Amino acid sequence: MTNSQLTPGVAAGRLDAAHLAANFADVAPPLGAHEARVAADRCYFCFDAPCVTACPTSIDIPLFIRQIATDTPEAAARTIFAQNILGGTCARVCPTENLCEGACVREAAEGKPVEIGALQRFATDRLIAAGGHPFTRAAPTGRKVAVVGAGPAGLSCAHRLALLGHAVTLYDARPKAGGLNEYGLAAYKVPGGFAQAEVEWLLKIGGIAVVSGWALGREGSLDDLRAGHDAVFLGIGLGGVNALGLAGEQLDQVLPATDFIRELRQASDLAQLPVGRDVVVVGGGMTAIDAAVQSKLLGAENVTIVYRRSQAEMPASRHEQDHATASGVKIIPNAAPVAIFGAGAVREVEFAYTRPGPKGLEITSQTFRLKADQLFTAIGQRLAGTPAPLALDGNKIAVTGAGRTSLPNVWAGGDCAAGGDDLTVTAVAEGRDAAMDIHASLKGA
Repeated sequence: MTNSQLTPGVAAGRLDAAHLAANFADVAPPLGAHEARVAADRCYFCFDAPCVTACPTSIDIPLFIRQIATDTPEAAARTIFAQNILGGTCARVCPTENLCEGACVREAAEGKPVEIGALQRFATDRLIAAGGHPFTRAAPTGRKVAVVGAGPAGLSCAHRLALLGHAVTLYDARPKAGGLNEYGLAAYKVPGGFAQAEVEWLLKIGGIAVVSGWALGREGSLDDLRAGHDAVFLGIGLGGVNALGLAGEQLDQVLPATDFIRELRQASDLAQLPVGRDVVVVGGGMTAIDAAVQSKLLGAENVTIVYRRSQAEMPASRHEQDHATASGVKIIPNAAPVAIFGAGAVREVEFAYTRPGPKGLEITSQTFRLKADQLFTAIGQRLAGTPAPLALDGNKIAVTGAGRTSLPNVWAGGDCAAGGDDLTVTAVAEGRDAAMDIHASLKGA
């Protein structure tokens, strides 16, 4: 190893292979069979359980936990997959502390909820590893549906439509299906190629043709899809990123955090992935947390997240914030970037402290500077290349009901559609519900 955490600038190989392997190992190792039964025994199996209400996909959580407790994990997995076909990934990345586990009566009574996420992973991993598929496709209906975007919403929609007997063509601009699950999640949360294994397992339902390297507006138009299919579902995500709007943003090593995470997720050798000695991340959501933590895990000496509002207002959960600080990341709240300095590449970022005012957030005259070999921006994403003439709601596709857009026979869901909360599990629910609405529409046509 020629470099270290103290090597100036942006460099690869700051840590040796053994340290990298340990750093990027599964952050939450799976439960064993005995551990799962013990964890399941803590469930009260509540009637009208609040955890079910808190789950965007409405999984019958008491039922699947009871099935684990009675040593039938495969049945538990079928219960989960009936509502959330991407239950394996969601078990790993859902902010359960804000959703099902946050609503658990054990959490309210004892401050320690039932380990719903870990139990969900125990069951779903068992069934996926077995290699079969729990559902059988219905007889072909003769109807064709185009699904654009092979992320969580598109995959969920495609699977449900195929299950109901429709012929689905799944279009995606990237070489691999999976969307956010493949390209946008922290590597230590979904290690070992699980995202692709889950996609391959999902496709075993049959009736889904995948077309990779196909982008809407490049290889074909929405009109083309509407002409060749009975219905279209758009799960195109948010391909654009918001800019800081500061001079110096064009300097080298000023990058969207999403680009860094994508490159890391696809890297075959993390020792070859360069990272700065001093890394600064602007933003307060999960993307900011993932970029910052992974920078530290790659060997950056100093990693700092700067967020314009208070730490309590950060979109990332407190659990994720605590994980970041435990990993050595520093969080500075109530500060906004005002200038970027460097000659060719970024070297420093100036911030001004902020405060709430009568007209919103105010920038004060108090400033400070941070050294930065890399500056990652994570201040939100936006819709890129909206297919005209779809109506918009803000900067997303306007939808009513279960994802119906302003165009007949065109639905949308996931991050690209208005009204959601940009969570994987919500995208899965929206894709599933749109599929059911498409099915009802096609049956009535």
